[in-house]
Amino acid sequence: MAPTLSMELAAPPILADVTETVLVVAVVIAVMLGFAVVKFLDYLRKRDADKEAAQIIERAEIEAATRRKEAAVEAREMALQEKGKLEKENEEIRRQLHDRERKLDKAEDAIQSRADQLQKQEKMVESNQRRLAEKVEDATRRQKELDDLLDLERQTMHQLSGLSREEAESRLLGRLEKELVREQGAMIMRYEREAVEKTQAKAKEMLITAVQRFAAAHTAESTTSTVDIPNDEMKGRIIGREGRNIRALEKATGVDVIIDDTPGVVIVSAFDPVRREIARIALNKLIADGRIHPTRIEELVAETEKEIEGEIRRHGEEAMQEAQVFGVHPKVVELLGRLRYRTSYSQNVLRHSIEVSFITGMLAEEMGLDGELARRAGLLHDIGKAADHDLEGGHPKIGADLLKRFGEGPEVVHAALGHHDDIRPDMPYTVLCAAADACSASRPGARRETLDRYIKRMQELESIATSFTGVQQAFAIQAGREVRVIASARDTTDESAAKVCRDIARAFEEQLTYPGEIKVTLIRETRIIETAR
Repeated sequence: MAPTLSMELAAPPILADVTETVLVVAVVIAVMLGFAVVKFLDYLRKRDADKEAAQIIERAEIEAATRRKEAAVEAREMALQEKGKLEKENEEIRRQLHDRERKLDKAEDAIQSRADQLQKQEKMVESNQRRLAEKVEDATRRQKELDDLLDLERQTMHQLSGLSREEAESRLLGRLEKELVREQGAMIMRYEREAVEKTQAKAKEMLITAVQRFAAAHTAESTTSTVDIPNDEMKGRIIGREGRNIRALEKATGVDVIIDDTPGVVIVSAFDPVRREIARIALNKLIADGRIHPTRIEELVAETEKEIEGEIRRHGEEAMQEAQVFGVHPKVVELLGRLRYRTSYSQNVLRHSIEVSFITGMLAEEMGLDGELARRAGLLHDIGKAADHDLEGGHPKIGADLLKRFGEGPEVVHAALGHHDDIRPDMPYTVLCAAADACSASRPGARRETLDRYIKRMQELESIATSFTGVQQAFAIQAGREVRVIASARDTTDESAAKVCRDIARAFEEQLTYPGEIKVTLIRETRIIETAR
């Protein structure tokens, strides 16, 4: 029992050792297994990493190859683009070189042609020089022979005539002088005649041109004015009780009021056109107002005088503007406006002065003179007619004195004084003004002296035009320089109307005598009229 117990008591330490050994072995195994597992895991991770690295390398190689391909494509495209640019540049350069080559060829051809021409010209010059030298030599030889002959002839003449050289020269020169004097006189007369003809033709041309470039309208008035009245009862009111109204009107205006049996008309008569115009306007105002008595007459006459003064200034300023004359004294402007109410042989003096101004200016410009000064002289040449009712003497002297008093230049004063040839015309503007004055006064229809002849000519023009078949009416206008013909649309066509117009112009040429030209204007129209009912 004792050994068994001891054995039993000894067994636990051995078991403990075995257990400890087992534990150690187990630990060692576990460590080894753990190490193996770690190694295995490392192996697996390394293998995976190697695979991944291989894949990355493969992908990188693939991507690099792709990039290389793309770079090669881009390089080829860029190379192609650069090649295209270079080809275009080369083509442009070749084209430019071709153009230059063509131009150079043309220039070379031109130079060659010029060289050929120069060579021909040189040959011609050489030939001409050679011929000229031959001609000079021949002329020298002939001149020498002529001199020898002249010397021989001179010696023979001296021997035959018994005259010395000086005596022969004296006789010959005397004879030549007489012949030259006769020829000189004939030449002078011929040139003088040609000069007179040319100057007269040029003067006529200048006058005709100046008159045709300006044709002013003229107002034909007399020394009386008529005033229309509504009824014969108004005549009695104008006369007034015991004639006090008519006496007041005549006293205030300085005119004669003529009331006779003529129905519906009262005549105002006065030599002064301004007073006559004042009386006419005042009488019209009285008739329109209806209140006719001496006090009212005086009021309206005073009012009318102020209005006429304003009209006179306005007419003077308008005339200056139309004639392009400026810087005139206000009193001269007023006198110029008064010419609006003055007539000379039925020709309105203001319109006549404006026409003379234009004609004088155009003639002066044709002759290279001062056109502005000429227009001034022409406009103011008849200024004396505005004051000849108040001052003594003829209108040239009155006008010259007035213009000199108001500071006008000597040319203008002399033109006013001498435009009727009362004095010797020492200045060219006076001559031009006199010529323009005569042209304006003698123009057909301008003055009463030629009125009958003017009217007869207008009637002849219209009668000749209306004598043709198809012509309905004819009107002579522009002082006979134009005829307006109205043709029937039923009796004529466009073609026949043109023939009628031409025939009328030919008839004027054959049957009439007239200055300048006559323009024939034929009008043919078709009118269609319908009435809506």
